[in-house]
Amino acid sequence: LNLLDFITAAERYNRMVKVDRWVLKRVFTELERYPGFWTRCSGVSINLSGSSLNDDKLLEFIEALFEEFVVPPEKICFELTETAAVANLTKTADMVRYLQRLGCTFSIDDFGTGFSSYEYLKQLPVDYVKIDGSFVKEIERSPSDLAMVKSINEIAHVLGRKTIAEYVETPSIRARLAELGVDYVQGYGVEHPRSLSECLAGS
Repeated sequence: LNLLDFITAAERYNRMVKVDRWVLKRVFTELERYPGFWTRCSGVSINLSGSSLNDDKLLEFIEALFEEFVVPPEKICFELTETAAVANLTKTADMVRYLQRLGCTFSIDDFGTGFSSYEYLKQLPVDYVKIDGSFVKEIERSPSDLAMVKSINEIAHVLGRKTIAEYVETPSIRARLAELGVDYVQGYGVEHPRSLSECLAGS
């Protein structure tokens, strides 16, 4: 069973809230065990599913984690997909503001795939905008994808958000994004995925 199949099954049987809570508890547990990790890492991003965004007890659960574990809120960035975030825009925006007051940051993932992305971005007070990788990976061959990346980056900056480009797989794409002024990059051209235990090793 691969990760995609597992997530698909969890969503089908309404178990994603339990999965998210397990992930949150596990990450907080491990981060407390390795306080030295923060000397070489500026923060950790944790994905939240659409199911958890609809969970009325999510805030209570996250607050309890910060009370139980010695993990600095300013080091935690919660990641939301655009599709999940806009399904209940007002509730999501309220949650984002509440956790930002604790010190947490937020990023919106897969940005640019929706029909009203820019309108949603004005209403969601996220700190980072992750430019969808489907645009990024073709910017050297597709003028339209390049224009999309440039547009998203410029508008995000006007709205006071930092940008992160996904699917950065080559040095040339990374260099092109730097020319465009994209703030951060993510992908095999930067680092391959590693397990949590491997990242924490040596801390």
